[in-house]
Amino acid sequence: MSPDTYAALGATEIARRVAAREASAREVVDAALARIAATEPRLNAFVHVDADGARRAADALDAALRSGAPAGPLAGVPVSVKDLVHVAGMPTSSGSLLFAGAIAGEDAAPVARLRAAGAIIVGKTTTPEFGHKPITSAPLFGETLNPWNPAFTCGGSSGGAAVSVAARQVPLAVGTDGGGSIRIPASACGVLGLKPTLGRVPHVHAPDLFGNNAYIGPMARTLEDLEAVYRVMAGPDARDPWSRAMQIEHEPGDAARSAVRFDAPGAGIGSESQGAPDAARRLRVGCALTVGNPVVEPQVADAFERAVALAQALGLVCEPVAIDLASTEPAFRTLLESALAARFGSRLATDRDRLDPSFVRTVENGLARTGPEVAAAHVLRSTLYRQLEALFERFDLLLTPTLSQAALPAFTDPHAEVRIAGRDCGPIRAGWYPYTFPLNLSGHPALSLPCGWTDEGLPIGLQVVGGWAQEARIFAVARLLIEALHFQQPAPDS
Repeated sequence: MSPDTYAALGATEIARRVAAREASAREVVDAALARIAATEPRLNAFVHVDADGARRAADALDAALRSGAPAGPLAGVPVSVKDLVHVAGMPTSSGSLLFAGAIAGEDAAPVARLRAAGAIIVGKTTTPEFGHKPITSAPLFGETLNPWNPAFTCGGSSGGAAVSVAARQVPLAVGTDGGGSIRIPASACGVLGLKPTLGRVPHVHAPDLFGNNAYIGPMARTLEDLEAVYRVMAGPDARDPWSRAMQIEHEPGDAARSAVRFDAPGAGIGSESQGAPDAARRLRVGCALTVGNPVVEPQVADAFERAVALAQALGLVCEPVAIDLASTEPAFRTLLESALAARFGSRLATDRDRLDPSFVRTVENGLARTGPEVAAAHVLRSTLYRQLEALFERFDLLLTPTLSQAALPAFTDPHAEVRIAGRDCGPIRAGWYPYTFPLNLSGHPALSLPCGWTDEGLPIGLQVVGGWAQEARIFAVARLLIEALHFQQPAPDS
């Protein structure tokens, strides 16, 4: 298989060919590694490539298939994993010089499920230090820029993951989302990314299991591939209390994958005719161009309004909705900064010079937080959950832009106030991605899908938000929208 042939294939087609013995897993992996080698000097998406390990895993899979073993749903599919997620035998540096070369002793739960499903982990992708900012840069590896236009950021913190998928180095990537860290780079790079419901995908290595607002989720170029990998990753794990509480049904006899059971594509969107397109078309959709942020870049606003018009033409009942999410930014920042200060505050005295100055400032801000501030932020998290639950009593889904501007300029200072469409818009979270971080606080699922292009050649993202545990409903409506949008996804180097 040539690298060009490989780059044109999605995950489900690769798995089909490997299962049918039309291609070997080794051929696929060799093509993936060749594609990575050809593009990586320019893209800087990977912090570690495990070529030997990937080839060994591919050879083992091929041998098992020759002996008659059943093929998993992701047989032979190359996958990248963000450098915040453990892959046994590979380093988890978390984008930091402090942990460079630290080898993980075990797989994260969703990584183990991917391996059991036949996926081949090819390496670890770049992330800002401990995922603290939406710009993918760190002293460990430098800068990962937007593959479509390097004058702009690829977003973050799952920037390397998004670039690896957009540039067709891999068809699937595992990212994490602590405030939009899957959806922001998915939007900026023109791919799809899902932040699941809190607990849907177990996160057993989260530092704070009970106060966690970081999520492990998938990224892909097509909705079919995204849904396939989500089915593999999702399901309860007793080591994660939020995951355990979800009580998701399992496919019979498939405890290894703990896959969510779907009766049909889009199942669970309603009580009548589950999964039927007609059921999806009757859904009520709230549409919010702004969520308390002062401005949206005109090209993003135009793309959003076109998507809403298409949704209405498809039969979805779309209504404008007013909701203020941006005002929760101080509480979100309090929780982020105080959590990182608790973990790394003691390292400033000995390792300040080895840390990203942006990370140092974040930790210092956290050290200045008071106990009542942190407690009040947790209370606001509950208030926001109730506010969104009330919204989802009126609407089945919420549509928003993913970002107020397609991508910010490269080397943007995440601590500086941002300018959108020539206007000062305050802190980067409230001004650029007020649509994403509040959902990390509330736990609701959200998917970013590409819906247009700017004049600078940058993709624009549309966010589809669902009620608690309504991923299937999100997938059903996203499928309708993607078919109507006809978004073209060439490779950045084509």
